[in-house]
Amino acid sequence: MDPDTLLLETEERMEKAVKVLGDKYRGMRTGRANPGLIESIRVDYYGASTPLKQLANISAPEPDLLVIKPFDVSVMSDIEKAIQKSDVGIHPANDGRLLRLQVPPLSEERRQQLVTRAKEVAEESRVSIRNVRRDANKDADKLQTDKAI
Repeated sequence: MDPDTLLLETEERMEKAVKVLGDKYRGMRTGRANPGLIESIRVDYYGASTPLKQLANISAPEPDLLVIKPFDVSVMSDIEKAIQKSDVGIHPANDGRLLRLQVPPLSEERRQQLVTRAKEVAEESRVSIRNVRRDANKDADKLQTDKAI
């Protein structure tokens, strides 16, 4: 492995770790309704676990409301079950064509839980990046002992 390849692979792995952090933050609940809150929920669709965003349009027409309009109405009950099973803590209202999720305001206790979770997620990401850096340093040291650099 040459030094340029090592550098590129290390950068890619670090960027992936940052992207995962962004995805986890996007899925965290805030005071506003955000489609990112539920779009990664997995729904059992004809035996396959499929992300909700591939099965329906998700919109936030109001600051405290999420609306889910499935592409196929027959999957509505499966989507409803998946949302209820998830740890989002919001129960959908089904009117036959749409699912409405009323996002309640955050309590002080829930805010503290979210702060704690955000810190945990950030630390997991830091550890991941440190591991990537450690592996890259080992590879660079090996290249140096082999007189490649």
